Amino acid sequence: MRIIRSVRHKVCADGAFMKEFLLDTPVPAEFYAYLGNFGHIEKLINVGEDFYKFEKPDWFSIKGFAGDTTVEVRFRKEVMDLTVDFVYLLFSSYHDGKVDLSALKRREQAIGERVRKHLHGSQE
Repeated sequence: MRIIRSVRHKVCADGAFMKEFLLDTPVPAEFYAYLGNFGHIEKLINVGEDFYKFEKPDWFSIKGFAGDTTVEVRFRKEVMDLTVDFVYLLFSSYHDGKVDLSALKRREQAIGERVRKHLHGSQE
């Protein structure tokens, strides 16, 4: 699954930067389960039958309906330049449920160290 382009973007009231991405294929519900390997996933039934929200604190969140070809991604503005490539990697690495999680986890760890340093300085 690939991100084709950002079809809409804006700065949100909370300071986050939102991008709506157009994908080359509809998002399967299993994709959201896969995202659970990298953060917290919720199925929000009160919003819609197949509406999901993924949260990776201090990085970004992804919201969308299974079966849609668009998703909304809200980035923490201060670290967006560090985390946007990981969003693209999450989508491009997903192939009908066949994913090399070990490579993604190594990349996540490397980016995570940079995010922590950027947000918290050398205090840790």
